[in-house]
Amino acid sequence: MSNGPILILGGTAEASKLAARLVVQGHRVISSLAGRTRDPAKLEGEVRIGGFGGARGLIGYIVRENVSLLIDATHPFATQISDNALLAVASTNIPFVRLERPVWHPKPGDNWTSVTSLERAVSAIPAKARVLLALGRQHIAPFSRRGDVHFVVRMIDPPEIPLDLIDFELELSKPGKVEDEAAFLTKKRLTHIVCRNSGGSASYTKIRAARDLGLPVIMIDRPHRPDTNTLPDIESVSHFIDTTFGSLRT
Repeated sequence: MSNGPILILGGTAEASKLAARLVVQGHRVISSLAGRTRDPAKLEGEVRIGGFGGARGLIGYIVRENVSLLIDATHPFATQISDNALLAVASTNIPFVRLERPVWHPKPGDNWTSVTSLERAVSAIPAKARVLLALGRQHIAPFSRRGDVHFVVRMIDPPEIPLDLIDFELELSKPGKVEDEAAFLTKKRLTHIVCRNSGGSASYTKIRAARDLGLPVIMIDRPHRPDTNTLPDIESVSHFIDTTFGSLRT
């Protein structure tokens, strides 16, 4: 086991599973959450909630806690904290790895329109469409200019302030199984889905359901990110950790 804790910048299902594995292996693990989910699932190890105060705050935390390894396992679209992580690693010179699940790729039967930003997604929606917005609450505002579209906004937690949309309904739920998603899309008479290319299996069921129903998906591409020591799954990261700590002991 390392002398200092492993700090995981988390909030994803993969981060939770990785923390559980590392705790079982005997590591001291601190999972850091942004605090956007009101009732996060229980995590193994220690948990801190809230921002660090930018890259400088993260650097200070790493030094104070004598962090031995930084793992960035945040959402693929959480670019700010990932940028701060790279700056902190460059300043502190501690080992670093990024856990980022692979992107989704269209399969036969998919009808995707790929766009590079929220603004382009807004423009890609046809008039009089009925659209599932499968986005975080902080990404809804750009769609407020589309008064000619009916939106179904799905969130886990209710928004802290009213949504600035003209024609919409709010659905507080998590993605279900493929058949549940297909039933939901049909019941709401939805014609399109707008979502981000988050990857992973948890939210892919809506993509499968859209394929089965023949619904178009407006897919927001991931922002271009540095691929600094990026690995695609927990197994790869676990091997990296074993190798890194093994080399530090020799």
